[in-house]
Amino acid sequence: MSSLPSSVDVAIIGAGAAGLGAAHALAGSGLSAIVLEARDRLGGRAWTVQASPEVTFDVGCGWLHSADQNSFVAIAKQLDFEVNKDLPPWRERAFGNAFPQSQRDEFMHAMDAFYERLWQAAQKGKDEPASLSLEPGNRWNPMIDAISTYINGCELKDMSTLDWDAYEDTNFNWRIRRGYGALVAAYGAPCPVALNCMVTLIDHSGQHVRLETSQGTLTAGKVIVTVPTNLIADEAIRFSPQLPAKVDAAAGLPLGVDDKVTLALSDAEAFPKEANLRGATMRTAMGTYHIRPFGQPCIEGFFGGSFARQLEHAGGGAIAAQSINEIAGFLGNDIRRKLKPLYESRWARDPLARGSYSHALPGHAGDRAVLAAPVDGRLFYAGEATSPNFFTTAHGARDSGERAAKEVLGAIGKR
Repeated sequence: MSSLPSSVDVAIIGAGAAGLGAAHALAGSGLSAIVLEARDRLGGRAWTVQASPEVTFDVGCGWLHSADQNSFVAIAKQLDFEVNKDLPPWRERAFGNAFPQSQRDEFMHAMDAFYERLWQAAQKGKDEPASLSLEPGNRWNPMIDAISTYINGCELKDMSTLDWDAYEDTNFNWRIRRGYGALVAAYGAPCPVALNCMVTLIDHSGQHVRLETSQGTLTAGKVIVTVPTNLIADEAIRFSPQLPAKVDAAAGLPLGVDDKVTLALSDAEAFPKEANLRGATMRTAMGTYHIRPFGQPCIEGFFGGSFARQLEHAGGGAIAAQSINEIAGFLGNDIRRKLKPLYESRWARDPLARGSYSHALPGHAGDRAVLAAPVDGRLFYAGEATSPNFFTTAHGARDSGERAAKEVLGAIGKR
């Protein structure tokens, strides 16, 4: 890892997928660059941990969404990370009787009809709350709302219809056996990065941009900002002169909350691999469970939206406790003694993330383009929230970093 230079051509703030994408795109350009990362590790919201000797756990992103267009698939091949193409456990692979097939079919029908109405509303250019596309009185509405919390990190009332429609999902969802976070960290390994280096001020009033950090001050010709929207909206990094349009755009694209937990499962062989468990619970405050991902002896739980926020607020261990209670409700009390908490995420409580990924509030779908726009040919913006179609994803973030680096080269006159 690098020590802090006194000046560079390009300073990149944040060593998540976006910052690393920018650093790779600038390599070989002849420009000096450094990535400034407040954490003590690479990857940002992509992070893999060894939760137990038998269980590898992606605390953040775990799926290569739109895998046939996902730039990390080629990177995985280059870096010799095995890509797993097994079908995800979302729709078909139900386990147990918590959600009987006849009800599941009825729910999927209601969900598909909701998507159709959402699409129709988007075609009319209505940037309205996605909740307006619910069919009044439909008994599946609370569960459709739960699915929104998994996809968007928020309830339908807080989700822009146009933003949801802009997202491109090709329905190919693959995984990295060694962990998506591990892949992103390996991708970043050759990049010049200063870890434990928190940027507090970006002063762009003079001829050079001056950055104040926890490791001292440096100047840069150009700066690429890749931090999560909540940090810009909360002015955790200050700009001088201030950039109210950026703060407002970031506030229109808050980070929703999605959290995961992994529970060790004893007697795992008695359970199917890659199975899905969730109940027809008719409420938005519910988890969804992935039994034995990659055949590992564990169950992974997933929670979203205000329910995830509530569980985080309840303190460490609350997500695991909720999971065990809900799973026991589905499969009987005997399962409790087979489950042991290993690891859980708390992204909204993470001071350097403050959430999981961005969604546009109703009326704010246009804020992604506003956030992405360069300022004075010196400040450039990247990160998943700036991606026009692949926001919320690691590859959307990485591609946006590459785009920002190309904008830098264009501004300098190098292409």
